Amino acid sequence: EMPEGENLPYTGPGKIINSDFLNGLETEAAKKAAIAELEKQDRGFGKTQYRLRDWGAVRQRYWGCPVPLIHCETCGIVPVPEQQLPVELPHDINYDEPGNPLVRHPTWKHTDCPKCGGKAMRETDTMDTFVDSSWYYLRYLDARNENEAFSKKTASYWGAVDQYIGGVEHAVLHLLYSRFWTRALRACGYPIASDEPFSGLFTQGMVNHRAWRDEKGKWYTPAEVSTEGVPTEKATGKPLIDVGVIKMSKSKKNTIDPQDIIDTYGADSARLFILSDSPPERDIEWSTAGIEGAWKYVNKLHRMITEAIDTVKTVQSKPQQFSDAATKLRRETHKTIDGVGRGIEAFHMNKAVALLRELSNTISSFKPLDEADKWALREAVENFVMMINPMMPHLAEQLWEDLGNKVGLTQISWPKADPALLESDTVTLAVQVNGKMRATIILPATADQKTAEEQALAQDTVKAALEGKSVKKIIVVPGRIVNVVAA
Repeated sequence: EMPEGENLPYTGPGKIINSDFLNGLETEAAKKAAIAELEKQDRGFGKTQYRLRDWGAVRQRYWGCPVPLIHCETCGIVPVPEQQLPVELPHDINYDEPGNPLVRHPTWKHTDCPKCGGKAMRETDTMDTFVDSSWYYLRYLDARNENEAFSKKTASYWGAVDQYIGGVEHAVLHLLYSRFWTRALRACGYPIASDEPFSGLFTQGMVNHRAWRDEKGKWYTPAEVSTEGVPTEKATGKPLIDVGVIKMSKSKKNTIDPQDIIDTYGADSARLFILSDSPPERDIEWSTAGIEGAWKYVNKLHRMITEAIDTVKTVQSKPQQFSDAATKLRRETHKTIDGVGRGIEAFHMNKAVALLRELSNTISSFKPLDEADKWALREAVENFVMMINPMMPHLAEQLWEDLGNKVGLTQISWPKADPALLESDTVTLAVQVNGKMRATIILPATADQKTAEEQALAQDTVKAALEGKSVKKIIVVPGRIVNVVAA
């Protein structure tokens, strides 16, 4: 069986083989040589082909910014003079007939040509709303400015958006327009901070749900469908077609009312389920079992932290020494702080939730025996409550108050991990004999090479693999592996 990836074509740069006069050339040089040969034989020529296409920025409808152009039979297309801007839409429109109501308006479209003064017609197409909204991020910087779209000084400092989040279809189209306007404004002299309107783009996945329809194409809501055995309409018993799990859509009637979920399980449970199910860039399937599982976990957390609070209420100053169990809890607490922070920054909310679940299990099983243990438990509980705040804000605020804190979590800084506690006091090394895995050993992080060799050779599985052989060499890669070479 071939190693993973070995059966795929190589698409990177490299040297050309089996190609006559191109043999031995690097990829880019070979391209130029091939083009030169084709041109020499008058069989072709080199050309850079851009994948650019024109995009219609106007629509035949009322809703949208009017295009400031006037059509004159004598002068052709004439821009509306600056002093006549903005062109405003009429308010007395008629929707009784199909098509663009601006075309049918009795007076609005009729005007005089700014050049010759003759009779002319306004452009009745309006700009796509994507065009209208493509520079909002600049207006937000200076929204109360009544003299200009935005201050050039403000735009030069704040210009680019650090992070844009949106659905893939909306985001891609919107960014095309924003990119054009940003570059156009810069070309017109506006000192916007960057050519690119958005420094980072993240497109989240969709929430999917099962959908049903009948033979005539009528769709049914989940509440109207009985899913016991063959799906049927509850009211009539009529068999329905299970279309499968698809994107939630009003037209397909497979949406779930968030208010029903909140009323039954609470907003925290809904948030937790959505964040913990999968990476946010992937689609998720909404399921009753999933939301119920999240709800049970939220209740478990409430009970666990409430019990812990009763234990740690009287904890005072930080002790000088900790038991091994308390030190282990503190290490996991600070590693979780570090991991959850990194996970949120990287949009890996599901990984952050997984780390919090692990810490909650450790807190639940920790049994304090003295005041130092109680201090370590309180540290773990307080930091845990702070970290669940983005996922479960209502539960977090209540537990934070129950801990005796007078200032709400929204006023508290994100917890910081202690670098000293991020370093593990032990390391796990794989032990190989002639390249084959035979055992693993756990050593103090400060253990030297001799200790690693002795512990590796002391393992029963290693002894069995070495039976009848002599050790020729031992290779130790610190913190990773011990490889025993024997013959």
